Amino acid sequence: MKTTLTSLIVMLLLTAAVLAQETSESRRAGADLIGSLTGDMERFERGMKAIEAILAKNPKDPEAQVMYGNGVLARAGKAFEKGEVANAMKLWQSGLDEMAQAVETAPENIYVRARRGVFLITASRSTPPAMGKPLVELAVSDFEKVLQVREREQTLSQRSTHQRGELLTSLADGWDRMGNADKARGYFERVTKDLKGTIYEQKAKTWLEGKAEAKSPEFFACTGCHVE
Repeated sequence: MKTTLTSLIVMLLLTAAVLAQETSESRRAGADLIGSLTGDMERFERGMKAIEAILAKNPKDPEAQVMYGNGVLARAGKAFEKGEVANAMKLWQSGLDEMAQAVETAPENIYVRARRGVFLITASRSTPPAMGKPLVELAVSDFEKVLQVREREQTLSQRSTHQRGELLTSLADGWDRMGNADKARGYFERVTKDLKGTIYEQKAKTWLEGKAEAKSPEFFACTGCHVE
């Protein structure tokens, strides 16, 4: 559990800009959370304090809430590393609750929905099916909302290959793991059309061709998140 959770936190923090741009005050403060990956806990705590200051002024700031939830989950990872299981589990649930509140406050906010969705679908790959399914369902709902907003605003084509690829692939993978092969096929086929010549097209074809490697939980894990 310790190794799994630590890897989830790494993935979570590396995907800070997967589907949204870092522009707001809370997002800039949240950039310091990356310190937990390098052992620079001073930087990490500085980021958490900055986010706490934002929340002190506005407890319902959804972007600050989702970032704070991310930080609490990072603390949970550190607690697991120290063998403090009870405290780690408490922090884990608290972090999930923070993200849920952020989504409830701002259901149309792309950053909030993408941030939670990325974490949940990553977490679901390392948990037993019974535990992972609810995470996948929430993640898919988040990504469907992101796609809906992007298409309504006609901004999807403006996003990078990485951002579009992660969004559509996560939807395809999520629907597949929820048992809806038709939905999954639709998204994978869209990937082959919209992202020709990319790793996303290659992986989509692997699934469409029914190859065994596409069944691995990690096959559709984030590709190159640290680049953007």
